[in-house]
Amino acid sequence: MTILQALVLALVQGITEFLPISSSAHLILTPYLFGWRDQGLVFDVATNTGTLAAVMVYFRRDLGELARASWGEVTGRGGGTVEGMPARRLMLALIIGTIPVAVAGLLIDEWVETAGRSALVIALTSIVFGLALGLADRAGGKERQLATLTLRDALLIGLAQALALVPGTSRSGITMTAALALGYHRPAAARFSLLLAIPVGLLVTGWDALKLVLGDGAGHPEWGPLLVGLVASAASAYVVIGGLLAWLRRQTMMPFVVYRLALGALLLALIWGAVIPAFPPGAPGPADEGPLPGLEAPTPPAAGPA
Repeated sequence: MTILQALVLALVQGITEFLPISSSAHLILTPYLFGWRDQGLVFDVATNTGTLAAVMVYFRRDLGELARASWGEVTGRGGGTVEGMPARRLMLALIIGTIPVAVAGLLIDEWVETAGRSALVIALTSIVFGLALGLADRAGGKERQLATLTLRDALLIGLAQALALVPGTSRSGITMTAALALGYHRPAAARFSLLLAIPVGLLVTGWDALKLVLGDGAGHPEWGPLLVGLVASAASAYVVIGGLLAWLRRQTMMPFVVYRLALGALLLALIWGAVIPAFPPGAPGPADEGPLPGLEAPTPPAAGPA
């Protein structure tokens, strides 16, 4: 992997991770469009660590309150508040909201890594969940603040988050959609979605690291590209988080809805025109018959640096 490849992929990860447009979709499509090899699990761990570090640094005060609340529970002194919400209740909400995606991840991990990584799936999920985001943004009450978050709401948002395992759905997009549908104010919906990214990010990074240790192996890491990936993903994600929250204090979700619809339509057109395959090589197509006729994968590019 070259430094330029690492920089491009890290910026794609950092910019799309917390916007409601699906980072997994863009990370799957980018290497294909440029004719690059898959970036590999080690690089994924580096960029996931970068975006996780960004959201933890951005919400460091909230995390501090949650830590103090945990200590208060141990010592019997009680805890503080986050955005007017008892820190203890927010902590429970984050735990409850994370459980569904953790369970679903264990059940469908293999499908997600094979057939789920298809242009057709990404196109359809981009359109369907883009429309859902637009509907929730227009029809939701948009009055509730984070302080009114209940554990039932956290569970419903967590169940929606499990859908984000399907590429193209967008973890941030589906959790914001659920929160908006429950009547939350746009910045409050985004804030809880971003906080929910922390335990999920810890699980994803830990799971990928475990797979490296137990089976895949790290081989001989290219430390230059890995460092670029870590730093670039962290820096870009930090900027995006601040920009997204500032945008949603004044504007709507409509630009993201339009982008998702345009991305889905473009992918469907490329599939229909046999420019890109509907299904990844080796993944089962309809009725396990492989890629659709005429949509075979293109000849891989000449071997270069991994």
